[in-house]
Amino acid sequence: MAADGVDSLSLLISIGLSESKARETLRNEALTALLREAVVQAQGILGSALDKTVGTLLYNVASRLKDPKHLSFLVGYVANKKIVTDLQLNAALEYVKSHPVAPIDAADFDRECGIGVTVTPEQIEEAVEMAINKHKAQLLSERYRFSMGLLMGEARSKLKWADGKIIKNEVDLQVLHLLGPKTEADLERKPKALKPRAAEPEKKGKAAVVENGEVYQETKSLMEQLRGEALKFHKPGENYKTEGYVVTPSTMNLLKRHLEITGGQVRARFPPEPNGILHIGHAKAINFNFGFAKANSGICFLRYDDTNPEKEEEKYFTAIRDIVEWLGYTPHAVTHASDYFDQLYAWAVELIQRGHAYVCHQKVEEIKGHNPPPSPWRDRPVEESLLLFEDMRKGKFGEGEATLRMKLVMEDGKMDPVAYRIKYTPHHRSGDKWCIYPTYDYTHCLCDSLENITHSLCTKEFQARRSSYYWLCNALDVYCPVQWEYGRLNLLYTVVSKRKIIRLVEAGAVRDWDDPRLFTLTALRRRGFPPEAINNFCAKVGVTVAQCTMEPHMLEACVREVLNEQAPRVMAVLEPLRLAITNFPAPHQNLDVLVPNFPADETKGFHKVPFQPTVYIEQSDFREVPDKGYKRLAPGQPVGLRHTGYVIAVQNIIKDTSGRVQELEVTCTKSEAAEKPKAFIHWVSDPLVCEVRQYERLFLHKNPEDPTEVPGGFLSDVNPNSLFVTEEALVDRSVCEAKPFDKFQFERLGYFSVDPDSTNTKLVFNRTVTLKEDPGKV
Repeated sequence: MAADGVDSLSLLISIGLSESKARETLRNEALTALLREAVVQAQGILGSALDKTVGTLLYNVASRLKDPKHLSFLVGYVANKKIVTDLQLNAALEYVKSHPVAPIDAADFDRECGIGVTVTPEQIEEAVEMAINKHKAQLLSERYRFSMGLLMGEARSKLKWADGKIIKNEVDLQVLHLLGPKTEADLERKPKALKPRAAEPEKKGKAAVVENGEVYQETKSLMEQLRGEALKFHKPGENYKTEGYVVTPSTMNLLKRHLEITGGQVRARFPPEPNGILHIGHAKAINFNFGFAKANSGICFLRYDDTNPEKEEEKYFTAIRDIVEWLGYTPHAVTHASDYFDQLYAWAVELIQRGHAYVCHQKVEEIKGHNPPPSPWRDRPVEESLLLFEDMRKGKFGEGEATLRMKLVMEDGKMDPVAYRIKYTPHHRSGDKWCIYPTYDYTHCLCDSLENITHSLCTKEFQARRSSYYWLCNALDVYCPVQWEYGRLNLLYTVVSKRKIIRLVEAGAVRDWDDPRLFTLTALRRRGFPPEAINNFCAKVGVTVAQCTMEPHMLEACVREVLNEQAPRVMAVLEPLRLAITNFPAPHQNLDVLVPNFPADETKGFHKVPFQPTVYIEQSDFREVPDKGYKRLAPGQPVGLRHTGYVIAVQNIIKDTSGRVQELEVTCTKSEAAEKPKAFIHWVSDPLVCEVRQYERLFLHKNPEDPTEVPGGFLSDVNPNSLFVTEEALVDRSVCEAKPFDKFQFERLGYFSVDPDSTNTKLVFNRTVTLKEDPGKV
C-alpha cells in the first residue's frame, strides 16, 4: 500500500504537479484513480515523459469530468494534441455533459470544440488592431485609464479559440505603440466621481434578513429569485446536465418523449400529505413550487400524497387547497397519488419481474434504524414474490406480516426501503378496493414521472432519498424528473409538528389548529396575517439551500408593512374611562366627525364617527398626578381629541368609594382658540361593545422542543400570559358591518382582524400585531 502511495506520488509529480498539490490529490482516492488511468493512457501514446501542458490538461479532465465513461475519449484527444488549450477542454467537458449517451459524434465534437482550428499570430494582430481603431479616439483621450478588457473582449469575439494570454500580450504591445510609455499623469489615481444619489428604492422588498445567524439585505422579489437562470436549475429536457442525474440507454428517448408532451414547459408540484394543517414552513414550499412555475411561465400541480388512509381526513384536503388559493396560487390541476394506484400496482409487479423487488416478512421493528439485519427473503425467486404480492393484494396476510421491498441501498445507508405495506383501512377515495398501499419512497418519483414534472422541489431532508428517486424511475425505464432540494423554513418560539399541536389542543393550551397563537397557516389567517405578508416573508427569507431558522418579529414586520397599506384606521378603546363634556357645542343634537380611512392618503375616503357629550378614552391616557414627561390628559394639562378640532381640559374628577377614578368632567375648546396641546388622543362616542383578544408568544423560550433549553418538555414552556381577553372593549360604529377576517388599524393600539367567533350582536377582534415592534422581542 505504501509502495503504491510512493508510485502515485511520483506519477503525479511527473506530470507537473507540485509535491504539496500531489499529496493533496492523493487524499481523494477517486480522483487519484481517474488521474492514474488518464496518465497511463497518455503515456501509452506519448511515452513516459509528459510535458506540463499535457499534465495540466489531464489533471483538469480527471478532476472536472462528471461521467468517467468519457475519460478515455477525452484523454485520447489530449494525448494526440488535438485538445491543447483550456478553452478547448472547457468546451469538450461541456459537450460530453450535454451528450451523455455513447457513442459521441466525433465530427460534431471536433466542430463544437475547435479541434484542428489554428489561430495565427497574424489573425490575433489584425483582430486587436481592428478593436483599437474602433476605440482610438477614446483611447487617446483616456489613455491608460481606458478599460483594456473591452479591447480583449472584442478581439476574443472574433477569434473564439485564440489563447487569451496571447491576445492580452498583443493588446499591451499595440497600446504601448499607440500611447507610448505611461507618464506620471497616467500613474495618478483617478479621482472618484461623486455619484448622484439615486432615489430611495421602494422599501417593499428590502429588509434585514437573518439566516443561520447571518444578517444580510434582501431586495429581490420572489419572482426575480425564481426566474430563469437565477436558480441555476436545468432547462426542461436537459435533466442529464444536472450533477448526480443518472443516465441510462433509454434516457434520451424518454426525454424526447417528455418534451413532446410538455412542449418544453416547466412543470412543478406541491405534494402535501392530507393528514394535518399546513404551517409556516409549508408557505415557503408553496411559494417555491408555485412561484417557480409562475416565474418561468410553467404550471404547478397540487397533488395530495394520500397513501396512508389511517390518518387522512376530508377536512385536511379542503383546508390545504383553501390555503394554497388564499396565498394567491391556482393549481393547474388537483391530483391525488390515489389517482395512479392501478398504474403504481402494475409497476410494482413489473419491478418484481425485473428482479428489483421482493416480498419480505420481517417485522417493522426489525427493519427500523440504520443497521437492521439483512432480509432472509431478499433472494427469493421472482415467481414466489409475484404470487405472494398477489396474496397481499387479495388480503391473505395480516397487517405487518408482509411488505414489498425494493433492492437498493439509499444514500443514508438505509437498505431495501419498503414499497408496499398492508393496511385494512378504507381509503377516502377508493374505499375497500385496496388493502395494500404504496409508500412515499415508491410513490413520489413515479407520480412525478406520470405528471411529467420537470423540477421535483423538496426540502433538504429528502436529499437522502434522491438516489432511490432516480433508481426507481430508471429500474422501470420511465421518464425520470430531477429532484432539487432547498432548506426548510423554521420559526423560533413555536412548534409545528402535527403530533405536538394535537398535544397542545388536548392539554387545553390552545383551542384548535387555528388558534391564533400557533403558526399554522389557518391560525395566521385567523389572527389577521395577510397572505401578501406571508409571501413577502418567504421572499425575504430567500431561496436558500441551508435551513433557515427565523425570529417571529421578522414575519410580523412584513405584516405591518402590508397592513399599513391595507387596513383602514378606526378608533377603539380597550380600557375605557368615561368623559362628560360639560360645555358640548351642540348639547341637544349629535355631531358627526369625518375621519380619514388612511390619514396619509385622504383620497382613500372617510368614515363618520358620532361625537356626543359623552366620550370614552383609554384609562392610560389620564393621570391625576402625572409623572415628569407625561404629555397626555391631566389636571392643568389639556389634550386634543383626534379628528374633532377640539381640545379638552379636566374640570372635575369623579371617583367611586374605593377612590378609583370613574368619570371626568371636562370642557372643550376649539383648537384654534386654545393653546396647542402636547398630545392628541383617540376616543369613541356612542360606541359598539366588542371583545378584543390580544396575543403574546405561546412559548417562553426560543426552542421549546430543545431539552437542553426546556428540560421539562415543550408543554412545560407554554406562556401562561399568551392570551389576554377584554370582553367589554369599545370601538367606533363605523365597523358595524365588518365581516370575519376584515382588518383595521385601531389608532395608537395596533392592527386587528375580525374573528369568525363574531356574532350579529357582538364583534370579536384579534390583535394581529402591535403598531411597532416591542424592542424586547428583537
